[in-house]
Amino acid sequence: MLPILILLAVLIIPALFSTWIAPYGPEQTDLRARLKPPVFFGGDWAHPFGTDRLGRDILARTMHGAWYALSISAVGIFVGVFIGSTLGIIAGYTRGWFDTVIMRLVDISFALPAMLLALALSALSGPSFSSVIIVVAFVLWAYFARQVRAEVLSLRERDFVARAVVAGTPHLTILRRHILANVTNTIVVLATLQVGVVITLEASLSFLGIGIPRPTPTWGLMVADGRQLLTSAWWMSFFPGMAILLTVLSVNLFGDWLRDRLDPRHRDL
Repeated sequence: MLPILILLAVLIIPALFSTWIAPYGPEQTDLRARLKPPVFFGGDWAHPFGTDRLGRDILARTMHGAWYALSISAVGIFVGVFIGSTLGIIAGYTRGWFDTVIMRLVDISFALPAMLLALALSALSGPSFSSVIIVVAFVLWAYFARQVRAEVLSLRERDFVARAVVAGTPHLTILRRHILANVTNTIVVLATLQVGVVITLEASLSFLGIGIPRPTPTWGLMVADGRQLLTSAWWMSFFPGMAILLTVLSVNLFGDWLRDRLDPRHRDL
């Protein structure tokens, strides 16, 4: 577990403090240093990861890209968790017509491709940070609603909930004290496991030009900018691509560990 935490720290700390510790600004150009290779491939320590076609430092842009990847993940997952978990808890507890309506909306949401929604939002308002958040929340709310509803349906039949109902405990109190308290661990684990999904989705949207617009240094845009120079300036795509790979891998491993720690059903497997 320690290596995973160290890797996460190496990835997260530069993201949080990129404004202060990055060697250059993300849009700082130097045409005299354009397309410099990484330090161990004929470059120098002034630009350890090399530079792009405008002389912008790849290391600095990768560090700033981490900030956008993590901030989009945090905001998008929060919105998706809030909407999906709230509806899932209410649907699973009340059942009836509300449960039916929510589950049909979940089915519709799963049937609609995220890329189609991104294209529609891009056509209406142009690529932006907010449009990416909307797409992420749209993708995640149905996932959380379905998972949390299934958990609540199981909890609803437990003896401690039945005793609370018989005792005349208000429904809001039951939801807060017995239902929400017992699904919180599930929500935390699910949210952690979705970080990698969101980072990959954001990178895909940016790569296709329907995510955060240029010149914002997102990892997806950096990979897209370097795809035409893969043979001559491979570092332009390699380093942001490795950042995506390592971040998704480490977050998924951390999510698996967290699930084993918080969910006894998986701990015994």
